[in-house]
Amino acid sequence: MRVPMLTFLGLMILGVIAEFTLDSFVQLMLIYVLINMILGMSLNLVNGFTGQFSLGHAGFMAVGAYVSAYLSTLFPDLTGGMGLVTFPVLALLGGLAAAFAGYLVGLPSLRLRGDYLAIVTLGFGEIIRVTLLNMPAVGGARGFYGIPGPTDWDLGGFVISKFLIGYAQAMFWVVACFFVIWRVVRSAHGRAFLSVREDEIAAEAMGVDTTKAKVRAFVLSSFFAGIAGSIFAHYANYLNPASFGFNRSIDAVIIVVLGGMGSLTGSLVAAVFVTLMPELLRPLQELVGVDVRMVVYSLCLILLMILRPKGLFGSKEVFELVRKYVRKTS
Repeated sequence: MRVPMLTFLGLMILGVIAEFTLDSFVQLMLIYVLINMILGMSLNLVNGFTGQFSLGHAGFMAVGAYVSAYLSTLFPDLTGGMGLVTFPVLALLGGLAAAFAGYLVGLPSLRLRGDYLAIVTLGFGEIIRVTLLNMPAVGGARGFYGIPGPTDWDLGGFVISKFLIGYAQAMFWVVACFFVIWRVVRSAHGRAFLSVREDEIAAEAMGVDTTKAKVRAFVLSSFFAGIAGSIFAHYANYLNPASFGFNRSIDAVIIVVLGGMGSLTGSLVAAVFVTLMPELLRPLQELVGVDVRMVVYSLCLILLMILRPKGLFGSKEVFELVRKYVRKTS
C-alpha cells in the first residue's frame, strides 16, 4: 500500500509543476495521455498477459463514458463544487457498467480463439457504438452535450484548479490500474492467465478453466476501460459515438503492441508516444503545407516495429531491464 501512495504523491508533485508551467492545451493533452495509459494497460491484461486478441475495447470505454455522463446529468446537484469526491464515484459506476458489459460479451465470445475472437469483439464493439448512435436519451448521432466536469474548488481563499482536480483523479486511476493489474498477474488468477497465454490446451489439461480465466481478465480489463471512458467524458464535456469507433480500439492495440505485450510500463511509455506524436508533428504540416502527420507517424510505428519487433520493453518492465543492466555493469 505504501508504494502506490508514494507513487501517487510523487506524480501529484509533477501535476502541481504542470499547473504553473504548462498552458491549457498542453494540460489537456496530459489528461489525454493519462486516459490512454489506463486504456492501454487494461487492454494489455487481455492481449498481453492472457494472450487473446480483442478489437472492441473502445466499446467498453464508451459504456463507461455514457453511463457516467448520464448519471451526472440525472443528479446535477451532486457534481456542483464537489467534483473531487463525486467524479471518482461516477468513474467507479461507469467502470462497473463496462465490466458488466464485458461479462455479457466475454461469456459467449471467449470460448473462441485467435482471429475468431478478434472478429467477434470487433463486432460487439460496433454494436455498442451503433446502439449509442440510436439512443435519443444520450444524444444519439448529434452527441451528448452539457456533461459536467471538474471546476475550480475554492477552499476558503485557496483555489484548486480544475486541471489539478482532473489530473489527480486521472492519476489516481492510472496508479490504481497499474498496481491492481500488477498484483492480479502475480496471483493465482494471474498464473492462470499466463498459462492460457503460453499454451491453452496444456492449461486445460492441467485443470485450468480457461474460459473462466479469460472472462475474468476480460471483465477486469473492461472495468478499467470504463474508468478511462468516464474520465474522458467529464473532461471533454461532450460525447459522440464516433469518438469510440474502430480507430479508438486500434489506438489501444498500438499502445499494447508498441510498448510490449505483457509490459505495463511499456504501455505507459507507448501511450505517451501515441497521444503526443500527432500533435508534435503539427509544425511539419505548417512547414510543407500538406498534412503529412499521419504518414510520418505511421513510418515511425513501422520503424519501431522493425527495430523492436517485441515492442519497446518486450514482456519485461522497465525497472526489470534497469536492474538487469546494473547487474551487467557491476
